[in-house]
Amino acid sequence: MMEKDSKIYVAGHKGMVGSAILRELKKQGYENFILMTHSELDLIDQRAVEDFFESERPDYVFLAAAKVGGIIANSEALADFMYDNMMLEMNVIHSAFKTGVKKLEFLGSSCIYPRIAPQPMKESCLLTSELEKTNEAYALAKISGLKYCEFLNRQYGTDYISVMPTNLYGPNDNYHPTHSHVVPALIRKFHEAKVAGAPEVVCWGDGSPLREFMFVDDLAELCVFLMNNYSGNETVNAGTGKEVTIKELSELVAKTVGYEGKIVWDTTKPNGTPRKLLDVSKAEALGWKYHTELEEGLKISYDDFLNNPMRAER
Repeated sequence: MMEKDSKIYVAGHKGMVGSAILRELKKQGYENFILMTHSELDLIDQRAVEDFFESERPDYVFLAAAKVGGIIANSEALADFMYDNMMLEMNVIHSAFKTGVKKLEFLGSSCIYPRIAPQPMKESCLLTSELEKTNEAYALAKISGLKYCEFLNRQYGTDYISVMPTNLYGPNDNYHPTHSHVVPALIRKFHEAKVAGAPEVVCWGDGSPLREFMFVDDLAELCVFLMNNYSGNETVNAGTGKEVTIKELSELVAKTVGYEGKIVWDTTKPNGTPRKLLDVSKAEALGWKYHTELEEGLKISYDDFLNNPMRAER
């Protein structure tokens, strides 16, 4: 259990997930944080990370830093996604181990699970069949990170845990037109179409894939809960247990934004994994459940987009 004055390092605190974790920690009364921007500490630089941990010696670490992106970014920069993510997570986890960090929490992604996995996906289906090719490099890096945490626990008795979130959205998201995930990409696409008075919006694929979406502040609440209440080698799924088609999501985003034009589907573009739904019974058995429904979360996200225009440039 973290004490209120424990020294906590949130890696990636400027990103969507890291900033949400920081908000939740502050909300719960924690106040002793170590926060470093990318310009202050490049987590890919092994020596810099080692020196940082030797100097600061945090008690607890939330590893939310990552190189992230949507289908285009993942498929065009396979080597970069694998190298950058493996380097930064190995540097942080290993330095945490060497300096005696009490507990570390590693944030992964549901893309670690097989492309065609039994639905909903249990934590135990990891590494049972092949991955989705469009984000294989990112998935392999994340699998390496969670396995390194597991192996340190088994070999050295550390208390390192991992959390695997479903598709996330919310405040401080990345709204880049080609490097963002589906929810922020749709928010930007429909907003710009509304402003321009465009008669139609073209979306990728055929709209049939099923996806689960989780509001990032719900994830942050779970992350702090698990840091205080869970220890174990197996990862914990983070999600809602609910799914919608991409077509349904697009229509809901259009409604949220106030776009009234036509939605056209470009079936020459990839759909990605046909279905991704997490089994969240483990988190629920531990005593946690999500509370933000998709429609409510999208309204908060759109307000955030409108009130922070610079985010659309990232």
